[in-house]
Amino acid sequence: MAALEAQKYTPAEEAEIQQWITKADSLKAGADNQSLLDTLNTELATRSTALGTKPSTADLAIYNAVAPLVRAWTPEERTGQQGRPHIVRLVDFVQNSPVFGLKVADADKIAIDTEEVLYVKPPVDAKAEKERLKKEKAAAAAAAGTPVAGAEKTLVDRTKEVVAAVSEKASEVKDKIVEAKDKAVEAAAGASEGKPQKQKKEKKEKTKQAPPPPAPVVLSPGLIDLRVGHILKAIKHPEADSLYVSTIAMGDKPGTEDTTEYEGQVVRTVCSGLNGLVPLEDMQNRKVVVVCNLKPVKMRGIKSSAMVLAASPKIKEGEADDHKGPVELVNPPADAKAGERVYFEGWLAEPEKVLNPKKKVWETFQPGFTTTDDLEVAFDASVVKELEGKDDLGKLVTESGGVCTVPTLKGGQVR
Repeated sequence: MAALEAQKYTPAEEAEIQQWITKADSLKAGADNQSLLDTLNTELATRSTALGTKPSTADLAIYNAVAPLVRAWTPEERTGQQGRPHIVRLVDFVQNSPVFGLKVADADKIAIDTEEVLYVKPPVDAKAEKERLKKEKAAAAAAAGTPVAGAEKTLVDRTKEVVAAVSEKASEVKDKIVEAKDKAVEAAAGASEGKPQKQKKEKKEKTKQAPPPPAPVVLSPGLIDLRVGHILKAIKHPEADSLYVSTIAMGDKPGTEDTTEYEGQVVRTVCSGLNGLVPLEDMQNRKVVVVCNLKPVKMRGIKSSAMVLAASPKIKEGEADDHKGPVELVNPPADAKAGERVYFEGWLAEPEKVLNPKKKVWETFQPGFTTTDDLEVAFDASVVKELEGKDDLGKLVTESGGVCTVPTLKGGQVR
């Protein structure tokens, strides 16, 4: 990230910076601090900086205004249920990032433990919330005496009229049946006197055509649904020391099974065994590559509905996997969008909705997931025995054409 002096801003951004500085001045003046702080925390919930991602003097102004307050806050005031964690995060970012040039001595920095999160807002079930609002609206309308769309209407009792009509109709039907019976008797008598009768045509049996067999599934790593994911929040699993629980947006539509809503985005909950291998702060507000069509599983009481891809050194033949790392997350291109399709070059296919565990599609192709000497993630077909005779090496790319990479691990395994 370039220093502040090198940053360029549009006229709209310049105006926004001045607005932030005005808010910071109001905080310094002590005018309705609580309300301003709540507004500031809410606005920073979806931003890394005051402008979104670009650093500016607005961040410095906010830091100078709120740092003395944050220093005096209790843990509950920082990250508790009524806390202001997004303000705390910005203060920590400004005092530690070289881009702002503050050069705050370690002894003078505000002590902030990024792993100490006392309260995480539970994801909202969009369907349940919609039903709750609907019931509240109906109850309020009933109290006010206002009719509600879809509510039951009071009907006039017309039972006697209906019974009379049914009886009359039944009588008509009975008369018709008797008439038809008499005609049938007459026809039979005529046949016995030698009168010719029309012969019924024999019905030809229809031959049922068997449905065409389903198209054979092409054996390909493209059956695995890989997408760009955006981790909005990650915490330690409350019941497992080795697991993180992440809230990840990965392009699902509202109402998709195993999704909820968090900060206005459709998300999935994902458990990953990265605690102790990847710092928790590195799991916050970042892009990753996720496997989206594995069958969901419960991990120590929390349902995990996807998997985060990470690289580690390959296990040599005869060695046991001690799961000690090092481990590096797979990085999609910086400009990739959450939900963007990711695939191996030369192996583009229509992914299955949910991988059937019995077919072991993931287990078949995962051994070919590797990293190259150029730190690019790729698929080595020569490693997969089911693809005998193929030795292609396809890079892991996004639909927009960017290549997925790792920071340092060459020749590693990706899973």
